Amino acid sequence: MNLSREIEEYILGYSEPEPDVLRELNRETNIHIYHPRMLSGHLQGRILKMLSCMIKPKNVLEIGTYTGYSAICLAEGLVPEGKIQTIEINDELEDFIRPYIIKAGFENKIILHFGDALKIIPTLNINFDLVFIDGDKREYIDYYNSIIQKVISGGYIIADNVLWDGKVIENTANMDEQTLGIVNFNKMIQEDSRVSNVIFPIRDGMMVIQKL
Repeated sequence: MNLSREIEEYILGYSEPEPDVLRELNRETNIHIYHPRMLSGHLQGRILKMLSCMIKPKNVLEIGTYTGYSAICLAEGLVPEGKIQTIEINDELEDFIRPYIIKAGFENKIILHFGDALKIIPTLNINFDLVFIDGDKREYIDYYNSIIQKVISGGYIIADNVLWDGKVIENTANMDEQTLGIVNFNKMIQEDSRVSNVIFPIRDGMMVIQKL
């Protein structure tokens, strides 16, 4: 959702400040890493932290680590024995991610996996309280189908970028594969009787899904 700069500054001014380690990670991602817009950022990060604190998850799965910002935010809400399994396709980011996980104090909480999420997920013999989907938009339906049985009853799935810069309301004949992947995912969730769902117009759209 596009907000005026003044409104965005007002919202951030009346929201929890961005922790120092995340501010540094945000800055360094923008300086050194390709496509820094993929990083969650201050507002979305504090929302993820708040949702995690509300859910108090023991086991979290994240699909799409990028530079680790969202994983750190989600880790803030874990119960003491909680863990996050986070999967990133690009193993070249490992040396960038790990130091910030350590700086944030979550080296024993955040478990990094590198590779294809659709191959890694079946190897995880874990039931999840919370799943955050932020990987390849063309594979959102496949991610969902691979994890829905691993989500506990009453558990949550959060899917990022479900508005995709507003492209989801364009003529489907003109849609690229990423946009079509999001459109088909949104439609499938809306029709899935196993869950309830709502889209929040935050940043690029976040769908919060609860398994019934």
